[in-house]
Amino acid sequence: MRWFWLSPVVLAAALMFGTAIGETRIPFATVIDVLSVKLGLSHAEVDAIDMSVIWNYRLARAIVSACGGASLALSGLILQALLRNPLAEPYLLGISAGASAGAVSVSVAGIGAGIVSMSAGAFAGGLTAFALVALLAHAAGGSTGARGAGVIILAGIAGSQMFNALTALIIAQSASAEQARGIMFWLLGNLSGIRWPDTWLALPMAGLGLGLSLWHVRSLDAFTFGADSAASIGVDVHRTQIVLIGTATLITAIMVSLAGAIGFVGLVVPHAMRILVGSRHSRLVPATALAGAVFLVVSDVVSRIALPGQVLPIGVVTALVGAPAFAVIMIRGRKQ
Repeated sequence: MRWFWLSPVVLAAALMFGTAIGETRIPFATVIDVLSVKLGLSHAEVDAIDMSVIWNYRLARAIVSACGGASLALSGLILQALLRNPLAEPYLLGISAGASAGAVSVSVAGIGAGIVSMSAGAFAGGLTAFALVALLAHAAGGSTGARGAGVIILAGIAGSQMFNALTALIIAQSASAEQARGIMFWLLGNLSGIRWPDTWLALPMAGLGLGLSLWHVRSLDAFTFGADSAASIGVDVHRTQIVLIGTATLITAIMVSLAGAIGFVGLVVPHAMRILVGSRHSRLVPATALAGAVFLVVSDVVSRIALPGQVLPIGVVTALVGAPAFAVIMIRGRKQ
């Protein structure tokens, strides 16, 4: 805990890293000049193109990346605690797939006739997906115990496949060839279109997720031992489940509507932080949010510079890093 005062410094360093490095090489001194001019700290002469790239593109993208990483990591942490399942996360439980289907339904199929926003469509799709997964798991008799841990993951995989198929059907029927190419790239995780207006949506959602998680740290600790144990110490089980699962679905849906479906963040980061800071959620929640933010900012930078002249989908980078990391965590846990 004594190191948590460094969190703002670490987050600021990650944002600076994401702002300074990109497809076009810009001197670090120029980055500092642009930021100081925009913050009113100096009156240095800066090229207009460099200023636009750094301020309007890279900084906004780094902020949304940090918010997205924190949101997805917290979503995974919440779901793992409430469901008592170490494999629970938005991607595996079908929330990301449902949010993608909802966003595509609004943006491509025109559902809502322009009245429903893409974020609202993503939230409705994510909530519908989780409800269907929960109903399927309950119908299969896997609501509790060791069997329940496996059944809900199998239900999530089935739900993910169904909503992914629905997304593909909508794209095939309603999208042009150019739209289909752009949407498929976006579905793998793409932050290229992020601008400052997107930060006004991502920042409050990340703050909401962090605030509610911190408010419910005692309940999350109690759910680690099961819903009955939580109820025995006075936790309102149903209200807490509704609030926290709704929050996880909302912040995941917002990030899907902004950047597409990004996997492994909600799975790997909470487990890595448990190794570093322990299982008490008073420590685990802020550590997970910080690590998720830094992880996604760094992954976004790697996606921009890994292949010269080409930007990789950020979901590819998180999967290439997250899958081996999760394998190491599983092996380490088995040895312990």
